[in-house]
Order: sequence, then structure tokens, then C-alpha cells
Amino acid sequence: MNKSFKVVAVSLIALSVAAGCSGTNGTGPQEGAGNAGGDTPYKGQQISVLLEGHPTSNSIQKMLPEFEEQTGIKVNLEIIPYSDLTSKALMNFSSRSGRYDVIMDDMVHGIGYVNADYVEPLDEYMNNEALKSYFDAQDFVPKYLEVMKVEGQTYGLPVYGESNFLMYRKDLFEKYNIPVPKTYDELMHAAKTIHEQTNGEIAGMTLRGEQGIQNVYVWSTFLWGFGGQWLNEQGQSDIASPEAVKALEFYRDLLTQYGPTGVANFGWQENRLLFQQGKAAMTIDATVNGAFNEDPDESSIVGNVGYAPVPTQTDSPKGGASTLTVHGIYLSKDSKNKEAAWLFMSWATSKEQQVKSMSIDPNAGVTSLSAMKEEVFVEKFGAFKDAMLQAIEEGNMNYLPQIAQANEMINNTGVAISKALTGHTPAEEALKEANELNNRLLEAK
Repeated sequence: MNKSFKVVAVSLIALSVAAGCSGTNGTGPQEGAGNAGGDTPYKGQQISVLLEGHPTSNSIQKMLPEFEEQTGIKVNLEIIPYSDLTSKALMNFSSRSGRYDVIMDDMVHGIGYVNADYVEPLDEYMNNEALKSYFDAQDFVPKYLEVMKVEGQTYGLPVYGESNFLMYRKDLFEKYNIPVPKTYDELMHAAKTIHEQTNGEIAGMTLRGEQGIQNVYVWSTFLWGFGGQWLNEQGQSDIASPEAVKALEFYRDLLTQYGPTGVANFGWQENRLLFQQGKAAMTIDATVNGAFNEDPDESSIVGNVGYAPVPTQTDSPKGGASTLTVHGIYLSKDSKNKEAAWLFMSWATSKEQQVKSMSIDPNAGVTSLSAMKEEVFVEKFGAFKDAMLQAIEEGNMNYLPQIAQANEMINNTGVAISKALTGHTPAEEALKEANELNNRLLEAK
């Protein structure tokens, strides 16, 4: 890694040491879950929690009996696919039923929840000494916690974070003497070479193609990397720009010429599994995927994967081509048991639980600085740790539109990407349609 990144890595470790010397250190309940008398005044209370399907959620579910025993709070936990999460959350919020006390989602959607007054600001709970048994603000990666703020108030606790990077098969690159791509032209050449040299048995590149947030999440890297952006200086949708069209044409050509069969239907899991099975030479996806690549129980390519920054086609993308994704857990305004819900939220994101989570599931997306310096983190994720931390440090917080209409804009753009991938509509025409729909949304606000 370059010298500047070593400074970043050292800074993260230094911050984690400082976090370990402050407050309660997120190490679990002191005197009975935030109660000086050592009793459990929340015993008998029930909360309902909606989480997305993710290693973080899986580990929370497995550790949940500890929290219930410590606090006396009964947690009804539901885990559903990410693609179904936001629509279900919105149904709950809009009904004002309080069906779920705590909901997990990414901050792109979280901004919409804040603007609609669906979720509770957390500052009051964060500053309440009686409720700090698990919580330590200094232990979060600062950039992750900052993303959770709207107009100076904190609306979520970061439960996992990630960026994205290029993952490539070192063995194939060495065999065919391919340099690690730094530009999209080099990326296309590498994909073409692998595809031709293996007679199409190994895809040159695999990416997400499934319509919606799945394809938009990855395509956004290409949008910024070609010099495009979501919104122009006037606050209007800008995805019909020449740069955006180039990004979609490239995405389409790369996958239709050198991608796997059925890629237009690939979400995160399908894309991850194909690469782990050795059926593709490259992918660009979430940094948490590195944990699966290096897990011998999950992967057939352990030790053969290289990790590098995502390529760009311009010298200086406007916002940076690396994503910065933070998923938080939010407290419903209509919750009937807000303090109990807060205790769950702070427990689920505490240092102790995050350290445990890394051994329970391949969870590299921890948001705790202290967890990042643990030996288990280095042992399990050492193969890609430096590349992951660099991607996070350089991550573009605006990789998706950070506005209330983001969900609808993402859906419109996802349709355009799908139309181009399937050959239904030329990229320029598809993006023009989406851009017009997006601007109607923005005009109606």
C-alpha cells in the first residue's frame, strides 16, 4: 500500500486505542443494563426488530439470548432480504402502527425516514448516562457515525459499513500476464483476455444486474468513475449526461460480452457466489465480500484473490468512484418501548458484540474501531484489510443521491440499467426516460 494509506491505517488504529480508554468502552452492561441498582426494570417488555439478511444480522440473532438474559427484554427478531426491506419498513412507518420498534436500513433510505418524521433522533438517548451501559460514541468509525446525522442530529447507529473494491483472481492474472486494471479500458481488456483464454469457461467479469438497488449500487461506481454524478449544481437529476451514458454503455458491453449467463438477474448473493466458486476472474462489489472469499468453508479461491481500488476512467472523479455505504438501525417514532429499543440498538452495535460477530459469521463490516484492532480481525481479514480500509477512507458519501426522493430515483435508474442490459432499450434512451421521471419527482417536492 502507498505511504498515504499507511498513515490512514495507523490513524484508525490510534483512534481505536483512544476509544478503548474512554467511558464504558462498549463492553456490556455495568450494574444491570444501565440501572444502578443492578435490577432489570425492562423485564417483561417486548420489542420487535426488522433486520436485513446480512452476516451482521445473522450474528445478532445468534447472540440475542445474551441480551435477553442481561436485560429481561424479549426481542422478536425478523430478518428479510435487503430487496424487500425498505418497502416493508415504509408500510410499517406509514401505518403508524408501531409494529416494529427498530428497523435496519442504509442511510440513503434513512434520510427519507427522517424527512417523513418516521424515526426518532437518538441524541437524548446517547447523552443519557443511565442508558450508556453498552454505548460508546468514541468507538465508532467517525465517518460511519457522521453519515447517520441529519442537520446535526443523529438518527441511527451504524451497524455495518462498507465500501467497494476490485477483486481479481491473482492466479489467472499471473498466468495470462495481465496487469491489475487502473482504468476501465484496462478492465475491459482484462475481462476480454480471460474470456478468450478460457474459451468462455470463466467469465471475465461478474457484477450485479438485478433491477433496483442491486444494479444501481454497483453501477454508481461506474457513473462516478466516468465523471458523472446524480445531481447537477441546480439540484436536478443528471443521469442523462454524456458521462452517465458512457458508464451505462460500458457496463452493458462488459457484462454482455464477457459476463456470466443470467447476470441481468444477479443480486449480491448470486454475484458473490459465482466469484467464490471460481467461475469469474473479476468482480467489483462490497468490501465485506472479502470475508467470504477468504473463508475456506465458503470459498474455493482462498488465497488466490487480489484486492485493488476500483478503476476510474477520469483522472479525478467528481466525488470519488469508491462507494461509502453505512447501514444503521433506527428507532421508530411510534415505538411504545423506546428505552428498551435503544438498549437493544446500543447492545447490537457495541464493541463486545461486534468482536464476537466476526467469529460467528464472516462479518468484515464492523463499525467499531476497537473491533478493527482485535487479533481476530487481522487474522480473518488480513488478506484484504488494507485495501478495505483504504476504500472506506476514500469512499464517496454521495455515491447515491442523499435526498428524500432517493428511493424512487434509484428505482427509476434501476429500470434503465435493466433495459440496457437486456438489450430492450439503448442506454441513452433508457437513461433519458429515467432522468425525466427523476426530475418530475424533484419538481413535485
